[in-house]
Amino acid sequence: MSTYREIVGKKVKSTSSDFSDGLEGQMWYNSTTGNFRGLAIAKAWSSSSPQVYANFGGGRAGTQTAALGCGGYASSPNPPSGPSSSTTEYDGSAWSLHPASLNTARGALNGCGTQTAAAVFGGQPPYPGPGNATEEFNGSAWTNGGDLNAGRRNYFGAGTQTAALCAGGYDGAGMNESEEYNGASWTAGNTLSTSVYYNVGTGTQTAGLSIGGYTPPVYPNSQNETEEYDGTSWTAGGTMGTRRAYAGIFGAQTDALVAGGSGPPTSVTANVEEYDGTTWTEQNNLAVAKNLTGQAAGGTANSTAGVVWNGFGPGDTPSANYGNNNVEEWNVSTNVITAGAWASGGAMGSAGYNISGVGPQTAGLGFARYTAPNKNNGLTEEYNGASWSEQGDLSTGRMDACGFGTQTAAVCAGGKQDPGSNVDNTEEYGGASWTAGEALPAARRGAAGVGILTAGVVAGGGIPGITDTSLEYDGTDYSSGGTMGTARTGARGSGTLTAGLVFGGQEPSASVKTEEYNGASWTNGGDLITALSTFGGSSAGTQSASSAFGGNPNLALSFGYDGTSWSTQPTMGTGRSKLGGFGTETASVAFGGTTGPTTGVTTTEEFTGESTAGNIKNFSYS
Repeated sequence: MSTYREIVGKKVKSTSSDFSDGLEGQMWYNSTTGNFRGLAIAKAWSSSSPQVYANFGGGRAGTQTAALGCGGYASSPNPPSGPSSSTTEYDGSAWSLHPASLNTARGALNGCGTQTAAAVFGGQPPYPGPGNATEEFNGSAWTNGGDLNAGRRNYFGAGTQTAALCAGGYDGAGMNESEEYNGASWTAGNTLSTSVYYNVGTGTQTAGLSIGGYTPPVYPNSQNETEEYDGTSWTAGGTMGTRRAYAGIFGAQTDALVAGGSGPPTSVTANVEEYDGTTWTEQNNLAVAKNLTGQAAGGTANSTAGVVWNGFGPGDTPSANYGNNNVEEWNVSTNVITAGAWASGGAMGSAGYNISGVGPQTAGLGFARYTAPNKNNGLTEEYNGASWSEQGDLSTGRMDACGFGTQTAAVCAGGKQDPGSNVDNTEEYGGASWTAGEALPAARRGAAGVGILTAGVVAGGGIPGITDTSLEYDGTDYSSGGTMGTARTGARGSGTLTAGLVFGGQEPSASVKTEEYNGASWTNGGDLITALSTFGGSSAGTQSASSAFGGNPNLALSFGYDGTSWSTQPTMGTGRSKLGGFGTETASVAFGGTTGPTTGVTTTEEFTGESTAGNIKNFSYS
């Protein structure tokens, strides 16, 4: 019998504790527990950041870390009565809205290729009848390609932008025709053995896989048949354990994964099966049952890494949310991935809104707020990552103040009193109490704060008109800073004096603008996906890693910035506006705010970013 070392090329090490990231195939003996331990293969779904908006029946392309979604039926930005033309992108962590739109809005379509070299074809444009238009995407814009010979919707699509495959579909009846695309025109391929629609597939033009769907005249009973294409003809493949139509699918002809879909006769399933080229075997179910996903991407190489997004589940109706924005990732690895999420934190001692915050997640500071019926309030509370404790009050009660710094060295500058006017008062916090600092050159409210007590920036705000000016503070005096590109009030800030970030606010309408500061001048960064006002932000974030969350009208949305663009993050449990925030992009805190015109809340939520850990298991031995 061969030894472990002969097979793997490594010795079994003895240790009193586990290795946190052992190499795949490496085992060790834990002398404390008396167990042989090692990294095991894990196959699992995990939730990811939601899509930009609810949608179903759209096109897809790409891989798990670079996916593309387009078209479909969506409640926003298109009305429920018509298909969408929007394009969204996924970077393996979060979704963002691409500025390019399809030339023809449509749903019930499919696609193939990569995020920067994709093709979509057919589908259902505004009625009547299915379309035959093909569009190609180069990462920047959509351009028209050669038309399908037969218009169709709800069909199989696979391959690449220059070697695509389309089969089945619906043109008033089920279809068995297949077509091949060479990047310029479509030509007829051999027919499927049966006419089918709402079938889905994956693979390449010379190794394609079509599964399930509806086969007339037995609608609405979905099928479990599989057909394989070798570039010339279609032949029968393995039979699925679960009948399904319009499911999500990714992978290769001999290594594919199908998820969800509609079972017989109209039920929606969360069932998942894996195909090895011969046999289908059940895997862990999706967390959310759905059909009409059609949008599953993991490339055409294998079934080890994929993502399924949007779709239509049992709780979704056109009159409600028109599909969903749920996203789940499939991973086969020796790691266990824990998705980012918001969770409840300790409640504040006093409710309030229009509140300021600074510091990291486990050492934050909240101060200056509006608390009915006392209105202007100088209450100050410290947060230790679990609970709040009241500290010394500000000398001048206010709301809409500018804050920057840390829990033991913070600045509160300006703000507004109600009734009353803007204030020019600056106060500095030393960890227990506030002391007077240099007054602002002019009273202002709603400015964004950046930096630390001895090297900070007060940007924008109202004095009383909305301003584009910024001031720099050295802990003693204010001096003029660079002029912002966009005047605004109520923006949020993060970063440092020489690498600062300001985003959102009101111009006077809600703003999407992001600006970066280098200590002398402001330049434009990537726009927010959604215009935000009266929202919270990660004040301890950086110019290349910050977050924004909440906002008017009582939003639960959150977004992350990577130094170039914004992407969606998991939503908060409680939507609200006029809230405070501090922390970093991957460890932030949302606190206070309002869920109604005059209702302040004490609610605190903490965000923890996605994490990865080795899937360490005990192994038996003999």
